[in-house]
Order: sequence, then C-alpha cells, then structure tokens
Amino acid sequence: MRRVVRGDGGGEPADTLDAVGETTGETTGETTGEVTDGRAARWAGQQQRRREEFVDAAVEAIAEHGPETSVEQIAARAGVARTRLYRHFAGLDELNRAIAARVEAQIVEGLAPAWDPSYSPDVIIRTAVATHLEWLTEHHALYGYLVRHSVITAAGRDVVTDVKRLISDMLVALLEQYVVLLGLDSRLTRPLSFGLVGMVDGAASQWVDDPQGVGTGEMVDQLAGLVWSVIDGVLTRAGLELDPSTPLDAVGPA
Repeated sequence: MRRVVRGDGGGEPADTLDAVGETTGETTGETTGEVTDGRAARWAGQQQRRREEFVDAAVEAIAEHGPETSVEQIAARAGVARTRLYRHFAGLDELNRAIAARVEAQIVEGLAPAWDPSYSPDVIIRTAVATHLEWLTEHHALYGYLVRHSVITAAGRDVVTDVKRLISDMLVALLEQYVVLLGLDSRLTRPLSFGLVGMVDGAASQWVDDPQGVGTGEMVDQLAGLVWSVIDGVLTRAGLELDPSTPLDAVGPA
C-alpha cells in the first residue's frame, strides 16, 4: 500500500511514503525491521536534502532582498508556502541556525588550505584575512541578516562570535607554534588572537560598507601587515627576530 501526503499547493512535489506491509502482512519478522529501517533511512536522507534546498533558497533570497529578508520571501524563493517550510524546520530560529551552519562550513572550507605548519606566517595570515574579506564582500547581506536576527549557533554562541572564533583559531594555532617552538609565554595567545580578529573584523566591515576606492587586494595587504606587526612586536619584546616568510616547521627553538 502507498500512502501519499499531498503538498499544499506551493509548487513543491508531494512527499511519498511507502507503507510496505502496514496492513497486508507482506513482510514479517526480521525482513519487516530491515524494510522499516531502510525506509526510515531513505526518508531521513530526503528530509536532509530538502532542508539543504531550503537553506540554498534562504541564502539566495537574502542575497536578493538583503538583511531584512522575511520568511515569506524565503519560502517564495523555494517555491513553497510558509507552512511547508515549517514542516522541515521547527521555526525561524532553527532555519537561521541551519543558515549559520552553512556560513561556518564556508569559512572552514576557505581556511582549510592554510592549516599546515609547512606554510609561513605571511601565507597563513593572508589566507585568514583574505577568506574573511572575500566572504564578507560576497555575502555581506547574509552576514547582516544573521547579525540582525542575533542567531545563536549549535555551539551556543552568536554567529558573529563563531565566525570570529573560526578565524581566531587559525591565529591561535599560529601563535601556539611559536609558543611551543620558541618557549614563549602562552597566557596571552588566545586573548591576543581574538583581539587581532576583532580588529580585522571591524576594519573589514567598515571597508565593505564604504570601501572608498580601496580594492580587496590592497585591504588584504594592509590588514595582514597589521596582524603580523602585532605578532612581530610580541616576538621582538621576547628578543626574537623572525622572517614572516619562513615556514613554521623551519623555525628552531630559542
């Protein structure tokens, strides 16, 4: 027997559930369990795909309508009624958390190539700064939307803090390499990293709003230079002079 759950007229195909053996007894015993488990797995996969499609639609709608995008505009972009959207998300907060998770995945993907001690500090820093600026430039409306809705991520932090944390973690890893290799004081590693990311984020947000003719490459150069100047200042006070183009794994102990 097949049980069909009709759509709501919002332009989305009806969901179809196979009800194998519900009344006919076509499958019994272990086979019934296997069929049920398989059907549940397929249904869960379909649900996840639909959620991802709705997140795609939300990102597209926000790019079109800006930070004040409504749920109705997101649903319209997805080609469904608002009620259909909420069959896949418990509410707007859950949808926004899914959007935030997409943002984090994009940031992590952009930062991933620099998580390697064989790279030099200037490459690592430029990658972190460029990833942040390029993402902000391309998705400024999306960033504004998440800020506007004060989205709290699965980790229990607001999305802005989580994005900063992702970039900060890269700088923490960079500084901790120096701490380990050169025997520096590790107590300020995390606060310093967050401070640097806060500086980059503030400057980048202002630049995106009003670039005043400053290109992306020039802004990356300026901010990456500022980040290294702070780190270099810490090293200099410890009596160390290091070339930012030297790979981390080539740096010897103090």
